[in-house]
Amino acid sequence: MHIIEQRLLRGPNLYAQTPCLMAVLDLQPLQDRQAADTPQLYPQLEALLPTLRERAGTALALRTGEPAAYGPVVDLVLRELQALAGSVPTEGHSGPVRGQPSQFRIVCGYQIEQVATEALALAVQIVDTLAQGAPFEIEAPLAALRELAQQRAMGTSTAAVIAAARKRGIPTLRLSEESNLFQLGWGSRQKRLQATITGDAGTLAVRIASDKQLTKTLLAEAGVPVPRGGTVTSPEQAQRLAASLGVGQGKIVTVKPLDANHGKGVTTRCATPDEVATAYELARRHSRHIIVERFLEGRDYRVLVTGDKVAAAAWRRPPEVTGDGEHTIAELVAQENRNPARGEGHANILTRIPLDDSALAILREQGYETGSIAPAGASVVLRGNANLSSGGTAEDVTDLLPAETRSLCVRAARKVGLDVAGIDIICSDISQPLREQGGGVIEVNAAPGIRMHQYPSAGLPRDAGGAIVEAMYPQGEGRIPVIAVTGTNGKTTTCLMLAHAARMAGLGTGVTTTEGVFINGERIVKGDCAGYWSARTVLTAPEVDFAVLETARGGILKRGLAFDRCDVGVVLNVAADHLGLDGIDTVADLAQVKAVVARSAARAVVLNAQDFHCAAIDPTLSPEVERLYFSLDPDHPVLLRHLERGGRGAYLQDGQLVIADGTRRHALLAAASMPAALGGHARYNIANALASAAALLASGFELAQIAAGLGSFVCDNQTNPLRSNLFRLRDDITLIVDYAHNPAAYTALGQMARSMASNGRRLIGVVTAPGDRRDADLHAMGAACAAHFDELVVYESARRGREAGDTGRLITGGVEQARIDACCQQWQQIDNVRAALDHALARCQPGDVLVYSCPSSLADLIAAVRVSDPAGAQRIADEVNGVAIDHCAPIP
Repeated sequence: MHIIEQRLLRGPNLYAQTPCLMAVLDLQPLQDRQAADTPQLYPQLEALLPTLRERAGTALALRTGEPAAYGPVVDLVLRELQALAGSVPTEGHSGPVRGQPSQFRIVCGYQIEQVATEALALAVQIVDTLAQGAPFEIEAPLAALRELAQQRAMGTSTAAVIAAARKRGIPTLRLSEESNLFQLGWGSRQKRLQATITGDAGTLAVRIASDKQLTKTLLAEAGVPVPRGGTVTSPEQAQRLAASLGVGQGKIVTVKPLDANHGKGVTTRCATPDEVATAYELARRHSRHIIVERFLEGRDYRVLVTGDKVAAAAWRRPPEVTGDGEHTIAELVAQENRNPARGEGHANILTRIPLDDSALAILREQGYETGSIAPAGASVVLRGNANLSSGGTAEDVTDLLPAETRSLCVRAARKVGLDVAGIDIICSDISQPLREQGGGVIEVNAAPGIRMHQYPSAGLPRDAGGAIVEAMYPQGEGRIPVIAVTGTNGKTTTCLMLAHAARMAGLGTGVTTTEGVFINGERIVKGDCAGYWSARTVLTAPEVDFAVLETARGGILKRGLAFDRCDVGVVLNVAADHLGLDGIDTVADLAQVKAVVARSAARAVVLNAQDFHCAAIDPTLSPEVERLYFSLDPDHPVLLRHLERGGRGAYLQDGQLVIADGTRRHALLAAASMPAALGGHARYNIANALASAAALLASGFELAQIAAGLGSFVCDNQTNPLRSNLFRLRDDITLIVDYAHNPAAYTALGQMARSMASNGRRLIGVVTAPGDRRDADLHAMGAACAAHFDELVVYESARRGREAGDTGRLITGGVEQARIDACCQQWQQIDNVRAALDHALARCQPGDVLVYSCPSSLADLIAAVRVSDPAGAQRIADEVNGVAIDHCAPIP
C-alpha cells in the first residue's frame, strides 16, 4: 500500500466547502484481501489507539468480522491520529476511485496542514505494517505528531480572535504557517494581527509599552496613579533606590526587568537590601535595565482595553497547590500539571506550573522546599506574580469595575498609543476607585493574553476575541467585492473586461489570468496565474478595492479556492477540455469542478443560458443566491423562462447588448461598437461581454459604468495577448492570433475567422494542441478545424508525454475523417512551427485570412513573417514591444 497522489485543498473544492487533505492510495498489494481477513488487525489497532473503541463504522465492521476494505481503515486511523495530536479533523467524503478498483480516495478535513500530511503517512505505515502481521511501535511517532501539532497550532489568544472573526464572516488568512501572523479581511480592507497586536498598533506604541519606566512616566503625566520608582543598572544602584523608597524602614519594593514580559524575572516583595540584590540578579537575566519600584499592596488585576472601551477584567491569582499531609510539593505540582487544561506555553487554557528559581525563592519565603510535605489544607504559593504564563489562574471581575476605573484604563491605553492593551492594576478592591485605596497601574501591555478572559477559572467568560475584532472592524466584514470567473473558454478575456470596467469606475483592481497577476493594470507576476496562490496575491494586496479572479479547473483541483466565498461567480461555458486528467473523464465531471465556483458565490451566479451544463448548475445552488443568465440568443427557452420569472440577465438582440432588470429592458451599447467584438465578428467576445455585463450588474455597477467599460475595452496584444489579436500583413492579408486549444474554442475561432473571410477569400489555419489531450479530443479538434478552414497546417507544440509527431497525426486524422462534409480539402502536417508558418504564408493570396492558434509566443511568427513581409513582421514586433501603432485597418 502506498500514496500515489496527495493534495492539500485549502479552500472550497470538489469534495468539501472547507479545507481538506485529498489523497489516493494504491491498495494493489492488498487488493484481494479484506481487513477482516487479518483477525489480529482490529485488536492491534485498538491496542495502539484505544479511543477507537468509541468509534463506529469501519471499526465496528472490523470487530464483528464484516468485510471492510483497507482504504476506510486508513481513513479511520488518519482521523484518529489527528485527534490524538490535538488537531481534531473535520468531515470528509472518502471512497473508491471510479474505474480504479485498486485505488481508494481519502478526503479528510484538517486544522493544521503539516499534522494532516504527517498523520496520513503514519496511518498508511500503521495499517500496512499490521496487515502484514508485524507489530508497530506508536509511542515515538505519535509523540512527534503531537509536538508538531503544538508547534504549528495557534496560541489560545490568537485562536480566540480568529474564531471571533470567522464567526463575524470576516475572512482570515494565515500569512505564515511558522508564525501567528494573520490577515483579516481582503485587499484595501485588510488588517493584520499577530497574537493580539493589531496592525493599527504603531511600532512606537509597542516600544513604549515594552519600556515599563517610560510607560509609568507617561501614565503619571496623564493623571493615572502609578507606583514610585526608577531604573537602575547595578545591584548597588538598586539597593540605594530601594532605600529611598523605604526598604529597611518597613517598606517593600518590587524588582523587575525593564522590558521583559510574562512575569519573567519579577520579584514582587523585597524587604531587605540583600533581597533587593538577589532580585536584581534574577531580573538581570532578562534585561540590562532593571526597575525598582514601591510595592503596591493588594490583588493583581488585568483589565483588557479594546478600542475605546473596557472589554474584560480579571483577578489574577498566583499558582498554588494545597497540601494533603502526604505528598511533597513537587508531587502536588506534578499532579496539577497533569490537569488537561494545562499545557506548555499558551496553547492551552492554563499553563503548567514551573518549578524554577522564582518558584524555589517564593517557597523558601514560606519555609518550604520542593521536597517538603505541606500540612493538609495549607495553601502553598508557587509564584510571586499571578501571570497565567507562569501557571496562575484568573477570576472574572468585569462587572465590578467602577466607571472611573474604566475611564482610567482607556486613558492609559490611549496615552501609550495602543488600540488593544492589557492594563495591570494592583489594589485591594477593584470595585472601588484606585486613588482612594492607594492602588495603581503597574504596567500597560501590548499583545495582552486573553485566555484569562475567554476561559476564566471562575466567573463569567468574556468574548475577548470578539471585542478585539469589534475594535478592528466596528462595521462590515472586511471584504472587498470578488468576482470569480470559470469556464472552458473565454475566462481571461472576461476577467480583463470586468477589471477594466471596475478600474474605469475608479476602483483599485486586482485581476488574475492565465497571463499573470495585474494590480491596477500593471502586471506584477507573469505566467499562468489562474490558481490558488495568484488569487491570494490579489486578496492580500492593500491597493485592491475590487478583485476579479480567473479560476481554472487545474487550480480548483490542485489547491481549491483561495477564498471562502466570492460575491459573484461566473460560469461561462463547459466543454470538453483536459479530460482524462485528475479523475475528470467526462464533460459532466468537468461541470462539477466548475460548479465549485458557483457554489462559493454569496450574492449571485452568472450562467450561460445556451450551455446545458451551466443551466444544470442552477438547481444545485442555494435559493438565497441570485441567478443571472446571459445568452447570444434572445429567444433561448432557458433565458425566456428566467426572465418571465422576473430574473435578471443580459442578451444580444438586433446587434445590441441588452440588460434585463426585472420588467425593464435597457440597451447598453451596440455589439459592433465594442473593440473586443472585432466589428461584431467575434461572437464569443460578445458572449464574454454579456457575461461581464451581468456580473457587473450583480455587483451593483450602474448601467452607464457597464457600457463605458465594455465599450472601451481593447483586446490586443498589449491588453490580452494571444487572444483574438489582429494584424494586417502584406497584400491585405488578415492575421488572427489566438490561444484556441480545444474543439469548442476552434469552432468559435473558425466561425469568427470565416465571417471575416468574405467575398470568396480563403481561410488558412496553422493549428496545434497540447499532447496531454486524449486521442478522441485531438480527433475532435481536427474535425472542428476541418469544418471551417479551407486549408490547414498542423504543427507540434508541447508533446507532454507523446512521441514526436503523434499529436499532429491524431489532429490530421480528425481532419481526414471529417473531409467529406467539411470545408477543408487540403491539409498538411509540418511539426516545426516556423516551417509550418512559412508554408502557410506562402499559400496566402491577397485578402486571405490566416489563423495562427495556440502559440507559446509570437517570436516564431515574427521570424516567419519577416522572410516575406519585413514590414508586417516589424509591425507585429512593435506591438509586442508596446509601440503604439495603427496595426490594422477598420474591420468591415
